[in-house]
Amino acid sequence: MKDEIKNIKTLEELQNLYTSVFGKNGSMTMKLKNMANLSNEERAVVNTENAELRQLFKEKQTEIENAVLNAKLANEYVDVSLDVEPENHGSIHPLTQSAKEVVNIFESLGYTLMEGPEIEDDWHNFTALNTPEYHPARDMQDTFFLENGNVMRTQTSAVQIRAMEKVGAPIKMFTIGQCYRKELDATHSCMFGQIEGLCVDSVEKKINLSDMLSTMRTFASRFFEKDDVELRIRPSYFPFTEPSIEIDMKFGDEWMELLCGGMVHPNVLKNCNIDPNKYQGFAFGFGWARLAMVKYGLDDIRAFTDSDVRWLKNTGF
Repeated sequence: MKDEIKNIKTLEELQNLYTSVFGKNGSMTMKLKNMANLSNEERAVVNTENAELRQLFKEKQTEIENAVLNAKLANEYVDVSLDVEPENHGSIHPLTQSAKEVVNIFESLGYTLMEGPEIEDDWHNFTALNTPEYHPARDMQDTFFLENGNVMRTQTSAVQIRAMEKVGAPIKMFTIGQCYRKELDATHSCMFGQIEGLCVDSVEKKINLSDMLSTMRTFASRFFEKDDVELRIRPSYFPFTEPSIEIDMKFGDEWMELLCGGMVHPNVLKNCNIDPNKYQGFAFGFGWARLAMVKYGLDDIRAFTDSDVRWLKNTGF
């Protein structure tokens, strides 16, 4: 039997022989079943034979498996001089990355990040922002109204109201989050990200629009990594700021709207229990997706949320 095991060349032959010895009706199995009829000396012989055969089978199996592996390795090799096949790696979405950049910039300027709910009541989304019921400015926004009278917030300005109600003045804060309006085209989405900023301090500090312009110039320079930022101002109207302006930034030969804002309307301060005779400041807001579109060379805002990842490969992520 020992010689027979040693002469086997394949695992299949080894398995067949093993079955004939240790299988249900194998020769060694029968001997083990008859142990009760053997003397102690005979039992010792059978136990020794059983152990030796099992060890031989195990060693032979290892020998054959190693031989098979070595033969396979001899016929297969890796050419380490070949170029590695390209792999696709996951990355941070450009909107997420740009949001992080925005947060880092404003925090470095001394602004505190604050948050608020995306489902808002009428007071924080409209009335406290000097837009009472039946105010014509409400028609400027296509709002998603809920059955209980609340709304999907149309602007993150509502967070400014909550911040002033909670902290009072002076205050220097910003917020970043999603807003919702019934809009959907190449430059608008029904869900969009918005950044709002607020800086209010005592009238002795004489905070004015020049301070806001300086802040926006610094932000634009850092976000777009440009030293020669060119801005222009256009008059505008928003119920929660007075005076109100829009700021454009020049990219090449074209102007693009960067943000809007102005001096906080006295009525807004009053609604937050802040005395407009003692405090004044500015507020601003803009959508960070539009900024990301310019930074990463997109001409359709819907590309941020569709399933085409080809443009991601050209953004540096």
